[in-house]
Amino acid sequence: MGPPPVPLGEVMSASRERWKTGIAEFDFVLGGGIVPGSLVLVGGEPGIGKSTLLLQAAAQLEKNGIRTLYVSGEESPDQLRLRADRLGADAHAVHALGETRLESFVAHAAALNAQVVFVDSIQTTYTDELEGAPGNVGQVRECAARMMRFAKDAGPAVILVGHVTKGGGIAGPRTLEHIVDTVLYFEGEATLDHRILRAVKNRFGSVDEIGVFRMTASGLEAVPDPAALFLAGRQTGVSGSAVTALMEGTRPLLVEIQALASKAGFGTPQRVATGFDQRRLAVLLAVLERRGGLPFSDLDVFVNVTGGVRLLEPSTDLAVTAALVSSIHDRPAPADALFLGEVGLGGEIRPVAGIERRLAEASRQGFRRAFLSARSRVRVDGLDLIGLEHIGELARRLAA
Repeated sequence: MGPPPVPLGEVMSASRERWKTGIAEFDFVLGGGIVPGSLVLVGGEPGIGKSTLLLQAAAQLEKNGIRTLYVSGEESPDQLRLRADRLGADAHAVHALGETRLESFVAHAAALNAQVVFVDSIQTTYTDELEGAPGNVGQVRECAARMMRFAKDAGPAVILVGHVTKGGGIAGPRTLEHIVDTVLYFEGEATLDHRILRAVKNRFGSVDEIGVFRMTASGLEAVPDPAALFLAGRQTGVSGSAVTALMEGTRPLLVEIQALASKAGFGTPQRVATGFDQRRLAVLLAVLERRGGLPFSDLDVFVNVTGGVRLLEPSTDLAVTAALVSSIHDRPAPADALFLGEVGLGGEIRPVAGIERRLAEASRQGFRRAFLSARSRVRVDGLDLIGLEHIGELARRLAA
């Protein structure tokens, strides 16, 4: 029988300092650094940069005097050395091990007294106590549970790499994400040089926080001003463009939405959306046609969110609507304007959450006016706030 239950007030609070990796965006997403005794799962598509990021983190930890062990079941130590050469001399101090057997690398980690153990990947790891090939449901679940116990009992932090399925989820049983303390997803388009690290679960920090990195010849570099990244290639004075502000955790990001409406060449008009829910686009087009009197029924409509960003929150409705109105009238929206608001089926424009932080970031990035719901009660220095009740008002302003 274990220790008896005690009131929470009598439990001694162990305020353990987090270990900083020295990679600002990585530490930010983790909630301030790596928590000793935690189990972190990092998922992402092949070639997205997971191993590169973690080897860089291991190098920085070693530089700060924190002993690390990098266990790879997919690359030999020779291959890891080649990666380390590309990343710089700092990575040469990391202890590397090519091993897939759980019992073996746990023993090595204990003998080395490693404080942070990187396992690349959970799908290549197996335990002698179970039959079956590495990567099957039983092996993945058991290995993750055993590493959780190792982290909690022995004290090192364990960071696992996880492959993703075609649907974008981490391969293996769903319980894998429930076992670990933190789940991070590494996202990005192969054609773009930036990557996004997103926290979807974090027992030691905020969820939905993101870190932005740029892929370079010498590894991943943290982007110092992520809010400005997605507007870097924006072209002003062109119709069909509008800017909105997303909330990614506690961080506001400004993104450009592009729309193009052109006469349908044949048959049923096309509705194509990249980075935006196609069903939501159909709703907004129906509202614009019925409530705003704009003829989209015989037009092909294309919507694109620049930078590979995906819009998931309804606060971006007004910007999508503004881009569509701008395109159909072939009149550019104001280049210094931000659009924030949810559009209802009656054409009404509704206020959104976290608007003060979004507007403050827009002002910092040089925007001078913002179109938003007339019911929003907010004031921001340096911004002219234009309240709208209905999309008809927006259409009239942009067509003028």
